[in-house]
Amino acid sequence: MATFAIVETGWAHDAPRLAAVRRAVFIDEQGVPEAMEWDEHDAASIHWLATADDGTPIGCARLLPDGHIGRMAVLPAWRGRGVGQALLAAVLNAAKARGYTTLRLSAQTHAAAFYARAGFVAVGDEYVEAGIPHVAMQMALS
Repeated sequence: MATFAIVETGWAHDAPRLAAVRRAVFIDEQGVPEAMEWDEHDAASIHWLATADDGTPIGCARLLPDGHIGRMAVLPAWRGRGVGQALLAAVLNAAKARGYTTLRLSAQTHAAAFYARAGFVAVGDEYVEAGIPHVAMQMALS
């Protein structure tokens, strides 16, 4: 069984590998317009990159300075194998270590249960972003 690793990184160091996952999932698979995918937050955020044993990028996530988790993605072939859970755990551990008290995210509605299992709570009504239904979620860190 193939295993994977997760490393904390930055956009300046790993942009091509992080972007490869985001392009495959958000732009190619989900049809998010390219202009909406890339933003000014990448440079200021902490990023996590999941890689297969051979170094191939398979997942990613980022944490903005204001406590928003975003751009969490796992390649289709790696879904259901714990990569998303491991990425989210890495983000949560790093946020706690850095003293964040509240984390927020915008979950695609189909993924809301995944975040709820980790302790996030939906806040407000469903809304559409880039043609995809989302729900705002948050978690208080203790």
